[in-house]
Amino acid sequence: MPEAAIRPAYEGDAQAIAAIYAWHVANGTATFDTAAPDAAAWAEKIADFAARGHPFLVAERGGAVVAYAYAGRFRDRAAYAHTCEDSIYISHDARGQGIGSALLPALIDAARASGFAQMLGVIGGGEPASVALHAKCGFVHAGRMRNVGKKFGRLLDTVYMQCDLTGEGWDNE
Repeated sequence: MPEAAIRPAYEGDAQAIAAIYAWHVANGTATFDTAAPDAAAWAEKIADFAARGHPFLVAERGGAVVAYAYAGRFRDRAAYAHTCEDSIYISHDARGQGIGSALLPALIDAARASGFAQMLGVIGGGEPASVALHAKCGFVHAGRMRNVGKKFGRLLDTVYMQCDLTGEGWDNE
């Protein structure tokens, strides 16, 4: 398999992104969404992230988008301005091929360059592959909310993981 090329997303990627996410909505528990946004909603989100200076990346293989990741403000309150939340989704037929291991570090670098100091992973369903990917990329476990979601008739946890983007750690508390 050739390596995936990582680049900023543009509005023309919206259809591919919508398809990747729709599969996860219909088949997985990484998202608690039960209805997938259409390509127009994704195009609007890509434009909004660009306008805010927040990173939104895609991974391409053979000219096709096979994954995407973005990082936006964790919360809108001013006190959270330096903290972002990441989101990363891999096409169902491209999982397990190392794409996430290339895409998440690129997102971390882009988030740091955008001025973020902390990144949170909010992992729906406590998905083991996502937890492992985040840990591999330097995230630490920050908490678990038990039974906060319900999808496919199952109660699901959400796992919080955190990555310090400053390299300073948390000794300044």
